[in-house]
Amino acid sequence: MNRFLLGGFAVFVMMGIGLFWWQGRAAVEAGAPPPEAISTALAALPSADPGDLNGPELPEATQLTREERRFFRYDRDRDHRISRSEMLSTRADGFRALDKDHNNLLTFEEWAVATVDKFGQADADHDQYLTPAEFRSTAPPPKPRAKCKC
Repeated sequence: MNRFLLGGFAVFVMMGIGLFWWQGRAAVEAGAPPPEAISTALAALPSADPGDLNGPELPEATQLTREERRFFRYDRDRDHRISRSEMLSTRADGFRALDKDHNNLLTFEEWAVATVDKFGQADADHDQYLTPAEFRSTAPPPKPRAKCKC
C-alpha cells in the first residue's frame, strides 16, 4: 500500500514540475522580441570605416638565451645585477625540499652559509652584485644525455 501511495505522490510531483517548466518556457518566449525588430536594430548600428589609419607598430619579441632566462629568474628588480637578498630569496623552496623528514636537522644558517659561499665565489670583483658573466659561473653542470638503446 505504501508503494502505491508513494508512486502516486511521485506522479503528482513530476506533473507539478512539468507544469512549472512549461509555464516558465512560455513566459520567456512571450517576452522575446519579434524577428523583424531584431533585424531593424542590427541595421541601425553604426559602422566604422578605418580608411587609411594605421595602428601602432607591433612590439618585437627578443629571443633570450637559456642563461639570460636563468639570470632574470633571480634578478627580481631587473637592474641587470643580482644582490645577495635576491639570490637567497629564491632558495627558500630549495631548503624546504632538502628537509624531507621535517625534523629541521638542516638549519637555515647551515644552508645559507652554502649559498653565501656560492655567491662569494661567483662575485669575482667583490662588489656584492653578480653581473651576467659572474652569474654564468653558478650554472649547474649539464646533465648527461641518455644514450640510445636501439
